[in-house]
Amino acid sequence: MPTSATLPVAAPGVNPHRNARTLAHIPILDPQLYQPHPGRPVRSKMRELDKDTLIMPHTHPWAQLAISTGGVIKLSLANATYIVPPHRAVWVPPGVQHAVTMVETACLYTLYFLPQAHGGGVQARWMNEAAWQECRVMEASPLLRALVVEMDIGSDHAGPLSPAQQTRESHLSALVCDEIRRAAVIHLGVRLPQDKRLKHLCEAVLEDPTRHDTLEAWALDTGASLRTVARLFRTELGCTFTQWRQQVVLAKAVALAARQLPIAHIAAELGYTPSAFSALVRRTVGMTAATFLGQQHAPLPTV
Repeated sequence: MPTSATLPVAAPGVNPHRNARTLAHIPILDPQLYQPHPGRPVRSKMRELDKDTLIMPHTHPWAQLAISTGGVIKLSLANATYIVPPHRAVWVPPGVQHAVTMVETACLYTLYFLPQAHGGGVQARWMNEAAWQECRVMEASPLLRALVVEMDIGSDHAGPLSPAQQTRESHLSALVCDEIRRAAVIHLGVRLPQDKRLKHLCEAVLEDPTRHDTLEAWALDTGASLRTVARLFRTELGCTFTQWRQQVVLAKAVALAARQLPIAHIAAELGYTPSAFSALVRRTVGMTAATFLGQQHAPLPTV
């Protein structure tokens, strides 16, 4: 079920996660003006946002899908971070507090989905399944990306849709939901602990995973012993430091790939040889580095 934890309160212009740069922070864009309702159970909005812009922590009673054109999104929860390139999308269930940071300048599309319990009808029944009660990163097929761009992005201030526009939105919405349900899930989430010492270490690794080579070196900054830090990784995150850091490396690789860098360059930036990096990707996510990094995908159309 969605977590009830909240993101830390941030001062103006400060990202809620330690070590993160933010050039500008903005509130959510009048979500009530885009609120889905039984007559329009799927709504869409679009914003052009600069690199390092933070959309402040917020929550809403409807589900959300976020996808960008040409840039990387970082979705921050109280207990996890998701790095999302333009050929993928991130799903947020109703009631989950989240913040969004633009890693690169891009157009951010946000789709809102009315749950069945709020009047979404039988067509929203799929959102009741357990799999959709957690955040997830998924592949955004060329069809899904094209549909997102075609959705009406007018707010309620623009007035009601005409019958023809309403019919078109209904058809597009049905296809969007079908493509989302078919989309393959990509494990790009990086979990964050509750222990303050370990969280400080994890956020430092997220900022620069190549700063140190060993957990012992990272542990020096926490004031805790190597043994304590290793135990905290097992008890709080259910994995070893090496396993957790591999997820960070994959997330960083995704952000670098959005700059159209070759795989060899990405591997070197992350402290790997090309062959070692390719082996890590295949071992961790079961696909080639080129497929994982989206180098076989065309960008989302710009508007």
